[in-house]
Amino acid sequence: MNPATSSSPALQHPAGLKVIFMAEMWERFSYYGMRALLVVYCVNALGLQRADALALYGLYTGLVYLTPLVGGALADRWLGTRHAAVIGGAIMMLGHFAMAFEPLLHLALGLLVIGNGFFKPNTSALVGMLYAQDDPRRAGGYTIFYMGVNVGAFLAPLVAGTLGQTVGWHYGFASAGVGMALGLVVLLRWQHLLGDAGLRPGQPPMGWRDVPKVIAFCIGAAVFTMAVLGINALMPGVPTWMKLVGGVALVAAALWLPDQLGSAKASAPPPLTAAERGRVLGICVVVFFVIFFWMGFEQAGGSLALFADQQTDRHAFGWEIPSSWFQSINPAVIVLLAPAFSTLWTRLDASRFALSEPAKQGLGMIVLGLGFVVMASAQTQAELHGTVGPQWLAIVYTLHTIGELMLSPVGLALASRFAPARLGGLLMGAWLAATGVASYLAGSLETMLAGSGIPPYVFLFGSSFGAGAVLLLLSPWLNRLLMRRD
Repeated sequence: MNPATSSSPALQHPAGLKVIFMAEMWERFSYYGMRALLVVYCVNALGLQRADALALYGLYTGLVYLTPLVGGALADRWLGTRHAAVIGGAIMMLGHFAMAFEPLLHLALGLLVIGNGFFKPNTSALVGMLYAQDDPRRAGGYTIFYMGVNVGAFLAPLVAGTLGQTVGWHYGFASAGVGMALGLVVLLRWQHLLGDAGLRPGQPPMGWRDVPKVIAFCIGAAVFTMAVLGINALMPGVPTWMKLVGGVALVAAALWLPDQLGSAKASAPPPLTAAERGRVLGICVVVFFVIFFWMGFEQAGGSLALFADQQTDRHAFGWEIPSSWFQSINPAVIVLLAPAFSTLWTRLDASRFALSEPAKQGLGMIVLGLGFVVMASAQTQAELHGTVGPQWLAIVYTLHTIGELMLSPVGLALASRFAPARLGGLLMGAWLAATGVASYLAGSLETMLAGSGIPPYVFLFGSSFGAGAVLLLLSPWLNRLLMRRD
């Protein structure tokens, strides 16, 4: 019996959850530490224009969430979930340390993008592997996992943000590398608590014998990044979105063409059943709708970060609060409210007022839209008076966080629960890829709306509120698809 999934009291979770909790906490410390600084660093230290800094942020965060589609597929097919997570963590650690050196900015971002593609979908999928298919603790486990994410996200702006904005930018970036190193240590040192979760049949846990493989992947990631940067420099007139689409198409062909040509026909799995196809369709529909949520939510590290830096009065007791600290509001509220939401869903699901997962997510998108009503008012006040008080952003981040708690952990549990086993990593990657598309749109939004006369925050209210309402209407149909059995 796998000790990671063995039976336990109703409210006790597998021991392996603590390992993933701590590893993800430190990885998110590293990610959100860098995210808290990137746009402000580009504007204040590198002298980039606002639109260019937001575009770089959107491209980076977009790719960070698109590459898990590839990393999840590679883990499903060859590497194994746990091995892929360790490889990704090592590549990310190198990327964070490279951020401490200004000439290596683009190489560092490339390493972070590639490393995250291996790490993020596989740690998320690993949580689901600790539970049986219909284990009622699964949603609660993902909520606890989500708390780990947000403990790291809360500490990151306070530590990395403060170091970067008050001591030196590169100290802040280097502290993110230290966080990623600690996450790797946790994952490797206590991996025995995971049992065989995340390992392919007959695959041993990560050990010293795997060091050459990890080093080879790190070198390959660096070489690949430099090659992409070189190719990009040779095509200055080609729009970024076309390069992205072309790159994704090439990677998809490399992953799937061998099977189509019959090279893997002997070991090919049986085709999906009708119920499995329905569940895949249901997950894909939900994934499409959450793009509208993350397009708004990812303003946190872009336009909202610049609003905090340039249009918010941050003086208190004779000291100016670093603007990056505002990004700690979101994870702080999550840590405070996540247990309440976990209890709420458990009790609601056991009552006659139970909501389906798509319905919960639709409501979360509507709450996000209400936050942009407040943000549009704050923008108007800032244009009249120059700056506004910090309470405006506090209210916006709190509303956005409540929407996130209604959407994100529920979506992770949905993808893990209903995805066919052999497509678990791929569909978890698709969930994260939706965030990637949304992040790219979030960074490009002001440019896209230029000349339209539509204020960005008004547009974001309409897109998130409207998409949430449509998802609510579709939720009965989606629930039937997801719950269908052969």
